Amino acid sequence: MTGRTVLRITGDTPRRRGEDRGRRAAAAIARAWRVYDELFATVAAGSTGSTGSTGSAGSTASAASAGISASSGISGAARPLDVRALALRTVDATRAWAPELVEEMEGVAEGAGLPFWTVAALNARTEILAEAGAPRAGECSTLVRTGLRTTGGQCWDWHEELAGAWHLQTVTGDAQGFAGITEHGILAKIGVNEAGVGVLFNILGHVEDAATGVPVHLVARQVLGTAGSFAEAVGILTGAPVSASTVITVVTADRAASVELAPAGSAVVEPDERGWLTRTNHFLDPSLAAGELRGRREPETYDRHRLLARRVLGHPGPLDPEALVKLLAAHRDDGAEVCCHAPAEGTLGSRWATLATVAVDPAERRLLVHDGGPCTAGPSTWTPLTAPAR
Repeated sequence: MTGRTVLRITGDTPRRRGEDRGRRAAAAIARAWRVYDELFATVAAGSTGSTGSTGSAGSTASAASAGISASSGISGAARPLDVRALALRTVDATRAWAPELVEEMEGVAEGAGLPFWTVAALNARTEILAEAGAPRAGECSTLVRTGLRTTGGQCWDWHEELAGAWHLQTVTGDAQGFAGITEHGILAKIGVNEAGVGVLFNILGHVEDAATGVPVHLVARQVLGTAGSFAEAVGILTGAPVSASTVITVVTADRAASVELAPAGSAVVEPDERGWLTRTNHFLDPSLAAGELRGRREPETYDRHRLLARRVLGHPGPLDPEALVKLLAAHRDDGAEVCCHAPAEGTLGSRWATLATVAVDPAERRLLVHDGGPCTAGPSTWTPLTAPAR
């Protein structure tokens, strides 16, 4: 079993839930912010794009008052990136769509003793990195099998330097209690709620991506905290005004679909004729694929998708954790790096690793989480999490 922290977040209002999170994880959130602050600056320094905002003295003053670096807000690189301004722009979009999410982030900042914009920036990290033109040398792979009982899971790949910056959680007090994994300071990511609605998460890339809309991690949080059915979850996702692309795969006991989200619109991708959903990091909907960015930059997403599609053809049974591990434990010698290992050398932004492997059983409202890639998972390495009742 993993030794990861399990945060048990409670509160009868969004602000109180946020304050509870902030108090419980104040030091961890501050540490995570320092890494992201450096990551934003590193990505901006390596980009020659021109769509980002210029730096501002406001971000410097806000960060200095909390003893936090503002390098990402005042980068002197060829690609200045005003993280504070970008984060607050996503806050405006979120307030117009679901103001309770902003209240919850405000509570996190208050509980952790951090400037509000830094918490907003953590929750909008996908959008800010998209705005900066961040390269992605690896990312997540997801498998779902529908049938008499839908099951699924994924690898979560991210920067090795953030391997200590995530935790397990249970959250109560909203319309639906839920359980899952997320990064310090970010309200939600992968999880399942008490209604048996689960979400799995793969980042995509579209040529129109920017930091102007509702952050995709907050969209996932809204599904987990409020959706009481498959239809409600899909409705929330397709109605979210996002500005950075992702695919959120919704799983319930008897159904599943991948909802592709992009600034250009949304699309619902159903399982294939055998009941499988295989997702990596490119669009499958033809209209959204016309704006594909990620696959053009890093075509290894297609290699992973082809490898997994071949592997599931030979798998007739249910997708339990043991089967999930066998299917996802693929490395470069196998034809694609589904299970990702960071190189010993390299700099921040270039060292990708599979930080967690997650299996979801929506009928049981349960997740199983392994700390690390599937090639290191075994019968005793999984931590179970069950969605709590609100």
